Amino acid sequence: MAESRLRRALGFRASQSRAPGVVQELGDEAFDLSYEEADGDGGLPDPESGSPLGEHPMASPGPERDPEASEVKTETDGRAEWGFEAGEQIAEGRTAVRSLGGGSRFEVYLVWDDHLFSLAVAKMVRPELVEKEAVLRELREEAEVLERLAHPVIVRSFDTVLEGARPHVLIEHLEGPTLRRLIRRHGSLPLEQLLPLAAHIAAALHYMAAEEMVHLDVKPDNLVMSVPPRLIDMSIARTFEHAARLRGSIGTDAYMPPEQCDASAHPGMVGPASDVFGLGATLYHAIAGAVPFPRPREARDSEDRLVRFPQLVEAPQPLPSGTPESLHDLVLRMLAKAPDERPSAADVVLGLEPLVAALPRRLALARRNTRMRF
Repeated sequence: MAESRLRRALGFRASQSRAPGVVQELGDEAFDLSYEEADGDGGLPDPESGSPLGEHPMASPGPERDPEASEVKTETDGRAEWGFEAGEQIAEGRTAVRSLGGGSRFEVYLVWDDHLFSLAVAKMVRPELVEKEAVLRELREEAEVLERLAHPVIVRSFDTVLEGARPHVLIEHLEGPTLRRLIRRHGSLPLEQLLPLAAHIAAALHYMAAEEMVHLDVKPDNLVMSVPPRLIDMSIARTFEHAARLRGSIGTDAYMPPEQCDASAHPGMVGPASDVFGLGATLYHAIAGAVPFPRPREARDSEDRLVRFPQLVEAPQPLPSGTPESLHDLVLRMLAKAPDERPSAADVVLGLEPLVAALPRRLALARRNTRMRF
């Protein structure tokens, strides 16, 4: 019975999964992705930060270089960069198209892969870190997670290069803006976009839990509004066993449950319910246009955990008055401080079922910000 309801709840058409009007409204920005890392201390990236990206240019022929050459071409903010130009070879049969950004340990490039005969994304270790075992281990662990998981809503990997001068993992290139990008551009999401997104991502988290894996960094930056939507960035994903041994904090501050904010104070409690909290905080952000537990910008560097992580002691800010009552209650339950008080990911999908069923059939004709009664 529960399984059939789950299938029915996820059985909406592809037109309902596509964010209505995204391509038309965002134009070239509909194909932008922003790749950032969540540092182990949870301090990066700030949910309001980000670097806009332009349209995809096609790779043009460039000077051929030895793919094993390890010269550092540029340096920005004290971090060395590869600085590949369009058409420059980064590995055998793999050429750079353009940079997609990156973080403290990795750079990300849109690339053309001859074997796939397609665009893909290369997540590369920064040149000054290619001999750092901890960074290579992180890349290897992420690659292993991507190889282990196979779900329509989870980004796929195609290749891993751990040896040589340019270690990287080759992952699927997705067309579509991140949820954060839509929020920054338009504010809160209309329900016809939000509800199918929420159900799909909850289904992916249910699958990960069945595989005894947790993502630990569910946030608007890591949700791509493609068809179907995709959950990306497995850089800090862990097995249940590994997650239970975590100490300190890990993730992105604004979307972390209490047990992730201070795992040492909640031993063995980081698990699937932690991802449900992250999704709840993400849905809250998409509904309200702001994070559920706001804080002053300077609080991110505070040594006082109660200042840095207001979710440890504070209740979430009220959701907008027009939020359907059942959705309001579901999101707040997802944000419960105690893991055992949150619904499972499967229960989230089932809770969304009647809301999804009430969506209009012809979403392409619905205007943005159209209010619907439930």
